[in-house]
Amino acid sequence: MRGSSFISRPPPLLSLLLLLLLLPPPPMRPIWAQVSTGAATRGTPDAPDCPKACACAPGGQANCSALVLVAVPAGLSRRVRTLLLDHNRVRVLPPGAFAGAGALLYLDLRENGLRSVHARAFWGLSVLQRLDLSDNQLEALAPGTFAPLRALRSLSLAGNRLALLEPAALGALPLLRALSLQDNALTAIPHDLLAGLPALDALRLRGNPWACGCALRSLCAWLRQHPRPASGELSARGSGRITQGRVVAAAHLTPRLYPAEAETLLCVSPGRQTLSPLTAFPDAAFRHCAQPLAARDLAVVYALGPVSFLASLATCLALGSVLTACRARRRRCRTAARRPPRRPPDPAPDGTASPENPVSPTAASAQA
Repeated sequence: MRGSSFISRPPPLLSLLLLLLLLPPPPMRPIWAQVSTGAATRGTPDAPDCPKACACAPGGQANCSALVLVAVPAGLSRRVRTLLLDHNRVRVLPPGAFAGAGALLYLDLRENGLRSVHARAFWGLSVLQRLDLSDNQLEALAPGTFAPLRALRSLSLAGNRLALLEPAALGALPLLRALSLQDNALTAIPHDLLAGLPALDALRLRGNPWACGCALRSLCAWLRQHPRPASGELSARGSGRITQGRVVAAAHLTPRLYPAEAETLLCVSPGRQTLSPLTAFPDAAFRHCAQPLAARDLAVVYALGPVSFLASLATCLALGSVLTACRARRRRCRTAARRPPRRPPDPAPDGTASPENPVSPTAASAQA
């Protein structure tokens, strides 16, 4: 009886194995979900969402750091949210360098020896929030370089060779809150540069040879309006919180914003103002500087400009005509003075008049 019972009822382990064999196979998961927590997947031809030679992680992060790359890797897609290209050898960014990565939120290009950025290099990155171009060799930026980045919140240009930063290079960035310009060769900040950044509340400027003149008026005013809070001061702005003088945002892609380091900004020139802090100059110190023209003044200038041009042109034509007439008259006088006087014709031997003088000498004496 026991033998027949054993045959009719299989062991529990055997039943479990049979059940697993009868279950359907699990569905295939996408490439971003196949990696485990903390692991990464290398880009392969079978994984088009991950650039070749880069390590991709969940959440759309593509890690291409320290791979000795000389160009932006191909194969970027809208799945990429974070692109780490730091510590490579990307010297030039051509037009459309990040084509296909329209959903990119964070781009890291630190320490690439970057020397040139085309004005259309960042086209298509309309949702980019953080851009790090620090520790490169940039000396100038073309106008409109950052104009497509309307959602940019943090921009770092620290550790480059910028001697001048034109407002046209940044353009209008209405959401930019953090701008790092330290350790460059800047001597002044144009007035229009800060005027086009209405949301800016963190500015890092130390390590630049500031020339304390009229060109720094707007910067000094901005520093007075944004004093550095004391350590531990609590305040709120936007969606983040400030802890020990630093803004900590709620989202992981929003950077920490540091207050302006005003106490470390010192003048390098002119001589009598060397080592003077920029915050020591009140607005009254710039009274001698030329004020920008008002709208009424500009209208007067634009109205008088064509009139003054036509008047000066007419004056030049009149003076030219007078000088030309004087020179012509002087030339005629010199020609008349150099011409020899005309001598009277000689009389004919027979007393008859010559053809040039039909009156004979005898007739001339009789008439006399």
